Order: sequence, then C-alpha cells, then structure tokens
Amino acid sequence: MTAYPAETVHDALREEPCEESWWMPGPDDFAACALSSSAHTVAEARRFTRATLGNWQLCAGVTEDAALVVTELVSNALRHGVRAEDGGAPAVPDAPDDRGALACCRPAWLALTRQDGAVLCAVSDAGTGVPVVRPRDPMAESGRGLHLVDRLSEAWGWTSPDRSGKTVWATVSPHG
Repeated sequence: MTAYPAETVHDALREEPCEESWWMPGPDDFAACALSSSAHTVAEARRFTRATLGNWQLCAGVTEDAALVVTELVSNALRHGVRAEDGGAPAVPDAPDDRGALACCRPAWLALTRQDGAVLCAVSDAGTGVPVVRPRDPMAESGRGLHLVDRLSEAWGWTSPDRSGKTVWATVSPHG
C-alpha cells in the first residue's frame, strides 16, 4: 500500500557533525546510522537493521522483511539520491549552512523506529527526486525494488523534497 508525501522529518537526522562512520543507538525504540557511498553500504545497512531489530526482540519475519525493505531503500538512495543537475554530486543548498555541508559528506541516513511489533524504516538522502514505481517487467534487470517495498510493507511513502532532500519510509508489521 503506497502512501503519499508526508511532512518533512529528515532535518533532525542531519544535525550531527560530519564523521566518517557514525551511528546512534537511541532509546529502546529508535536507532540511526549515517551511510557512506562505499560498495559495502547496503550490506552494512542490512546488518545494522538485523542487529537492531534482533536487540529489540522483534519477530524473525519482521526483521527479515525490514532488512529487505532497507536494502531497497538504501540502494535507491545511493543510486538516485543525488541531484542530476549537479552532475551526480550530492546536493548542496545555495546558502551555506550545516545541512548543506552534511549533504556533501553524508549521502544518506538510515533510521529505525519500533512501534509496538512493527518497525518504521526511513532513509534520508540529499536528492530531490521522488520514488517512481516502474511498470512490472519480468525481463528487466532492475526496477523491482519498490514493488518489493510495497509488497513487504504495511504502508510506505516519502516526504516532500526540499533543498536538503527527502526521506523515503516504510512500515513493516508482522503478517496477520
């Protein structure tokens, strides 16, 4: 089930100083990590998700579904989360400010929030393009990710993009 753009929530995830590797285990119901643009980022995000949800003692089905959803959201953020008009470089707002500097050195953030037995997965990036679900094509080499997110999540959507980017989110719940 696809939801439509929501209010922007990603600025709070971009207010930390730039570091090469950063993650924040929050209270028992929140965890976040900054994602680099390295070749290992998607696997690291998947491991972070499994470890966090395992510590929260969520059921194995929710953990594995959330790990797949995070894989797709992080892959899309790294592939499409930059402004094409900037020649593929991360977005930097016109006015100098901390968010612009962070967008430069942090292509994406992953946040996980536990809500009862469900988990909200949110990936913020510097891009201003919104997700586009491609028509199903069994012969295509790519383009199935958002279909997978739609199938595995109770709801998903994105915040309205602004100068600092957007957040794409999905809620994964236990299967009834």
